[in-house]
Amino acid sequence: MDIPYTIEARPDTGVYNAKLGIWLFLASEVMLFGGLFSAYILLRVGAAPDDWPHGWLDVPLGAVNTVILALSAITTLLAWAACKVRQFGKFKFFHGCTILLGLSFLCIHLYEYHDEWTHYEIRLTNGQFADGHLLEQSKDFDLAKKTGTVTLDGRIVENHADLMDLRNPRVPPAKPRELTVAAADIQKMDNYSPRHNTFTAIYFTITGLHGLHVLAGTLVISYFWGTGSRLWRRDPERFTNRIEVSGLFWHFVDLVWIFLFPVLYLT
Repeated sequence: MDIPYTIEARPDTGVYNAKLGIWLFLASEVMLFGGLFSAYILLRVGAAPDDWPHGWLDVPLGAVNTVILALSAITTLLAWAACKVRQFGKFKFFHGCTILLGLSFLCIHLYEYHDEWTHYEIRLTNGQFADGHLLEQSKDFDLAKKTGTVTLDGRIVENHADLMDLRNPRVPPAKPRELTVAAADIQKMDNYSPRHNTFTAIYFTITGLHGLHVLAGTLVISYFWGTGSRLWRRDPERFTNRIEVSGLFWHFVDLVWIFLFPVLYLT
């Protein structure tokens, strides 16, 4: 039995079934990310002036990822256009470019996550703060027992506020250097993971959810580039519609990042 309106438009909506379905799904996605953006705004507005970080994220890497997703939006559109004019070879090329760009975005994002996860803030017993990337821990390091040492590539500051705004620091930051800190001198040691503070919690939540959407979109596009492309031989028009639907999802993912980049990286 043939499913109706997989190619032709429905008389009541003016679009075929899959396109109607993806628009309804994207409406729910708008509500999901809208809630997270609203939470970010409320948390930031309610934070004390010295409690909200500035300049913690790598703006050049974020800008590169923005360019990557912008290019992928173009290539996925060109892939759909190639299907419309029945140029399957060009479709494969442009869809392959979209896959590579999506994977590149995820790799850069994972690098950023690793950078945050290996970045530590240490509150010292003398009231100072050591901050930097972890180089090594001695084999006998045990914070509870106060044994061993940790080595950071970082700096020591007098006030915690000096770590919050890295764009316009009140005191010019010293160049990173190798610091060895004894466990006996550590009051608290915490990396820049989601539990570090409110900013890292919302950062990992929003960008992690967005990253999952990029991964899902890349997997779907990879399916249509690979085994899913068999439908092209049987029903090229229906296959073209599927490429359009997957492209709409991909454009939504790109659009979310266009909002995320300035909100998280530039403010």
